[in-house]
Amino acid sequence: RLNREGLTLGHFPQSFEYATIGGFAATRSAGQASAGYGRFDQMVTSIELISPVGSIRTLKTPHTSAGPSVLEMILGSEGTLGVIPWVEVAVTERPRITAWEGWLAPDFETGCDLARKWAQQNVELAVLRVSDLHETAVALERTRPPGLPGRAFEGYLGLRGVRSGSLVIIGIEGDRERVRSVRQRVRRDLRAESAVSLGQSVGQSWAADRFDGPYLREGLMDQGLLVETLESSASWRDYGDAYRELRQAIEETLDEMGSSSVVMCHLSHTYRDGASLYFTVIADCPDRDPAETWAEVKTAALGRITELGLTVSHHHATGRDHAPFISAEAGEAGMAALRALKESLDPRGIMNPGCLLPN
Repeated sequence: RLNREGLTLGHFPQSFEYATIGGFAATRSAGQASAGYGRFDQMVTSIELISPVGSIRTLKTPHTSAGPSVLEMILGSEGTLGVIPWVEVAVTERPRITAWEGWLAPDFETGCDLARKWAQQNVELAVLRVSDLHETAVALERTRPPGLPGRAFEGYLGLRGVRSGSLVIIGIEGDRERVRSVRQRVRRDLRAESAVSLGQSVGQSWAADRFDGPYLREGLMDQGLLVETLESSASWRDYGDAYRELRQAIEETLDEMGSSSVVMCHLSHTYRDGASLYFTVIADCPDRDPAETWAEVKTAALGRITELGLTVSHHHATGRDHAPFISAEAGEAGMAALRALKESLDPRGIMNPGCLLPN
């Protein structure tokens, strides 16, 4: 509907086909184009909450210094304080052109360094995704240029002097001049780091398939395979160590269970001071229930996350899975304040019990 008016919200989480505006707000959602448009909480200009004790509607204003933000109190509340029936958001002009690029950086560290550079130098990319070597190997099989056999593709990479690397997907939006300017900049930076161009079709293929992952997951789970995700974020200073520590926690737990696994990771949201870490795990579960296996793996990984002082969720929200670990992030006094807030707006505890705040 926005597109028909020449506008866009620019918010495209993987749940896009079924998610709602209120759900975006309740879970403080982040989308695949957040590099260019920002997270959903950055788009909200005003919001309403209907709680068991009354309604709240925040003032629409460019900025306020009138105490702690009530709008922020409602965003991310996950239905525990009340129902969100109304959200006002900022929209932007629909871009005339969306250009996609696929590149292979020498390694994950180089790709992440480029992401940091672009974030800190305000290079405006709509989409930026950097995959580690494990995810790259899988992704290239799925996003290989159409009609190009695997051996031919490997031969092309061999001629360019690379056998493996880190897949970098870039989306650039705007008018023709802006797309040309940004594309020239990122291509110059990538070539300076010995990255190899995979052409526009690899980026276009990723964009065409980006909502398909959950459907593939369900089919694999039906076959007894574990397919799950885990995400956090870290400052640039700690990013490499956090990546290695979390990978190790996941792999060691699966090894102890006797599972064969593929553990993949990518960077998908960048900031001036850091970026997201998004892990995808595929594993067999001999004689074990995949859901029970994942519960153990995720508990081990979340334990490591809290030890490292990282967030338990960058954009998947808290729900029930993360609730037991949120106290490590909020602290004792912070948890007391959150509980007091819930008790003041939901004194009987009827709104989404067990979510966000552990029972």
